[in-house]
Amino acid sequence: MNRRQFSLAACTRAAGIAAGVVAGIAMYAPSASADTWPSKPITVIVPFPAGGGTDAFARPLTAQLSKQIGKQFVIDNRGGAGGTVGASMAAKAAPDGYTVFIGGAHHAIAPSFYKKLDYDIEKDFIPVTVIAQPPQVVVVNPSHVQANTLQELIAYARKNPGKLNYGSAGNGSSHHLAGELFKLQTKTFITHIPYKGAGPALSDLIAGQIDLDFDGLGSSAQHIRAGRIKALAVASSRRSPAFPNVPTAAEAGVPNYEVSTWYALWVPKGTPKEIVDRLYTETEKALNTPELKQIWLNNGSETPSFTPDQFAQFQHAEIKRWAQVVQLSGAKID
Repeated sequence: MNRRQFSLAACTRAAGIAAGVVAGIAMYAPSASADTWPSKPITVIVPFPAGGGTDAFARPLTAQLSKQIGKQFVIDNRGGAGGTVGASMAAKAAPDGYTVFIGGAHHAIAPSFYKKLDYDIEKDFIPVTVIAQPPQVVVVNPSHVQANTLQELIAYARKNPGKLNYGSAGNGSSHHLAGELFKLQTKTFITHIPYKGAGPALSDLIAGQIDLDFDGLGSSAQHIRAGRIKALAVASSRRSPAFPNVPTAAEAGVPNYEVSTWYALWVPKGTPKEIVDRLYTETEKALNTPELKQIWLNNGSETPSFTPDQFAQFQHAEIKRWAQVVQLSGAKID
């Protein structure tokens, strides 16, 4: 072997040893994404305008997460099409842990309501956890609707079909389907007025532009307390601890009328498991702080506890449930 051949062989052996060392380090080193996340602000896509029920829970939660993790969680409100515009945007985001999605019951309804969605809530997202489960509440503008009980509202609606109208967070939202289910169970006809979010619908209810709403208790709570709107019943199996004087729908004469506008957190499919696990752990920690527990109670919701797997099972069951409601009610885009 001449000197040149010896040098080449030595270099080759040295390169092989170096590569082996690097490979060994990589094998035992922790994931870089998990190790460094988050190194910059996290965008939180909320698929409804500001001021609605999603915001009522998303904003306190993201403020607490920002405090815990040390990086800002910045809300980006993207309303439209019953929450599907924001969901589509979130589904297409880079799965790097810097985009999270806070949606809710609306996204379990959408698969049976919209026939041409460009995303699949079960296939294009990883479920993290449910963050709140406030019941729907039947609320009226007290100046426009002279009803003090749910039965008075039903009696008026039956005598005046089509005269009353209700607002919703948009076609295919839980507010819309809650209204259609109510009409189905009470044999009434009330005109549906879709908005681009719960916030705008609630603003028009307070202003007297619409008569009633089947809203999430989270967004209606402060306005009920202030007397701007009147709560006739909550659509849950028991009364809300925040509003013990408001009867359940069953107590008010509409048995089996139960609807929850639950809210949850997802990340795009492909997000590293270490980041999903960290986000889940931090969210559970945040939800169990005294500050958030009190805010949740004030908004008519207890603190839920769902692991990612439990949330996935719950989501699948909700999709099936709402598909049946859409079919039975004949609900469609107005």
